[in-house]
Amino acid sequence: MAYPYIPSGGLIQTAFNQFRKSFPSKVDSGTLKKLGIASSNEGALINILKFIGVLTEQNDKTPEGTKLFTQHADEDFQDELASLIKSAYEELFELRGDDAWKLDRDALISFFRGADETSAVTGGRQALTFQILAALAGHRNETVTSRASSGPRQARATKPKLNKKNEPDPREASRMTFPQSEQNKTFGLSVRVEINLPANASASTYDNIFKSIRKNLLNDDD
Repeated sequence: MAYPYIPSGGLIQTAFNQFRKSFPSKVDSGTLKKLGIASSNEGALINILKFIGVLTEQNDKTPEGTKLFTQHADEDFQDELASLIKSAYEELFELRGDDAWKLDRDALISFFRGADETSAVTGGRQALTFQILAALAGHRNETVTSRASSGPRQARATKPKLNKKNEPDPREASRMTFPQSEQNKTFGLSVRVEINLPANASASTYDNIFKSIRKNLLNDDD
């Protein structure tokens, strides 16, 4: 028995929401395209609908499908869907009983891979499909927009934050130290003073300027 699968649980949710409003007498790829549902995954969604018994092999709706999608109350809809799921996944429920509803992803993948001899990716998608159907039936709390993962997620490397123009953090500059040999060196300081004098300045003007320089810059008391 080949268990159906789809890469995104949200596609199942979208289809079920639409069919609860109006369930067409025939659901084929053309129908789904007109409804804008499961683009590029129409065949996978149709296989799921057939698997749980709401469509015939000719893509016509079944009495069970009509009964399911005409249930107005959520509780009644969930009860009908749960019954269809237990019938479709009979082998899983015979093996696990009602615990099958709550099996974790790894346990479900092991079951589906063992049953269909599929790859890890396909088994993951089969597990996702069951989990989403179970959630719609009120037996799980899965987010219906989940996607099947092809493997464990890898942590993304965190890049160090840099200042503008990759300049060092000014806070680091305050903590910079020099080698002891550098600290013991004596540093010299020179100051350049430029004086712009008017062309018609008198000799006394020159004398007063230089006296001021000697007094204020050279600390010369003479």
